Amino acid sequence: MIANKEIERLPQSAVKLSVTIEKDAVRAEYGDLLKKYSKTAKLKGFRPGHVPGDILEKKYGDSLKHEASANIMEKALKDIFEQIDEKPLPYVTPELQGDFTPDLDKNLEFAVVYDVFPEVTVGEYRGLSAEEADVEISSEDEQREIDILREQNALVVDKKEDTVAKNDIVTITYYEVDEGGKEIPNTRREGFVFTVGTGYNLYKLDDDIVGMKKDTEKVIAKDFPEDFEYEILRGKKVTLKVTVTALKEKQLPEMDDELAQDISEKYKTLADLKADIRQKLEEVLKNRLKSENISALIKKVVDASEVDLPKSMVSLELDQMWHNFVSRLRGTEEQVEALLGREGKSKEELFKEWTPAAERSAKTELVIHKMIEKESLVITDNEIEDELKREAESSNTPLEELKAQYEKERVRDYLVEEMKKQKLYDIIITAASITKGGKRKFMDVMGNNK
Repeated sequence: MIANKEIERLPQSAVKLSVTIEKDAVRAEYGDLLKKYSKTAKLKGFRPGHVPGDILEKKYGDSLKHEASANIMEKALKDIFEQIDEKPLPYVTPELQGDFTPDLDKNLEFAVVYDVFPEVTVGEYRGLSAEEADVEISSEDEQREIDILREQNALVVDKKEDTVAKNDIVTITYYEVDEGGKEIPNTRREGFVFTVGTGYNLYKLDDDIVGMKKDTEKVIAKDFPEDFEYEILRGKKVTLKVTVTALKEKQLPEMDDELAQDISEKYKTLADLKADIRQKLEEVLKNRLKSENISALIKKVVDASEVDLPKSMVSLELDQMWHNFVSRLRGTEEQVEALLGREGKSKEELFKEWTPAAERSAKTELVIHKMIEKESLVITDNEIEDELKREAESSNTPLEELKAQYEKERVRDYLVEEMKKQKLYDIIITAASITKGGKRKFMDVMGNNK
């Protein structure tokens, strides 16, 4: 059936596959289609299933030729992909190049272009160097953890006074308004709850609503700087109408032995709690510094590696970034795109801005995958069992329940890949030279990752 095939490598890990199919194979497929439709076709003047082939051919000949060509092309590509190494990536569809007019008297010639898994040349990843921050855990760091525990054990009650203050828990309704004070569609949010002072809201309304009273409305004008946390609002001016619909406050417990005992039976005194907090902070810091070292070392490896990224891989990464972006804004895709539109920006422009980061992320994953392959890293069933036991213990989840969850949600493969990465990181960091750098505060190192 296949008279000839040629493979041409293109930039960005794409391949052009040119194929020639013998005309007899196309003719045979065309004949099979005629027989098939002759048995099922319904035409005026003929009994169902008794339409002569020459009549069908006269009426539907061109359509049948195109269908026969499409069928035979699909079969040919399936056979070829089973034989060659240059297989398309699983999430791409080969694109047919140009137009063709089926001719049963000639061989069928066509070409498709598609992305393949890229070749990866990994830079040196043993014997690298990194600088680790010099960090000490202070009494303020310990107190911060105790304050968090007090917050977690606080009673939340309706506030007697109806004026919003810092640390109050408020429920608000808000929406954007235009210059005439009219509500802008798709910007309304009702029943939004947050703690004043945390900044856990898109427009950073914390300071603006301090002093507001319950069941009152306020018009708030916001002028966001160019370096604002949320890209969608950078350099923008927005006017909102905000109504406080509910107001609660926290009653914090005293910092004493009773608090320690309420937190856990393993603590008898406040001193026991503080000692445990200190130990946990030291462990968290150790892991964070290790993570920073690994990131620095992996960056060096990626910078020294060569990868010809396929466009489809970058597109896949951008789609994931968009999904995460929409989730962070807690809206629908339509709402986020509408918000972008009001700010004079499109989804396509956002993707263009994100492309360098998407390329970096895709390249990093490919380089890591290649290093794992070079090291021939495997994860045994015993190692998986031990990891699940550790996770079950840390999450207070029965082991069998956790195992069932991993199997049901098909995340076992993900766990294996993450464990392989950890093995790779251990190899890289063990072979690296880590020196102490300048002093940094605990929270500067931890950022928002603690």
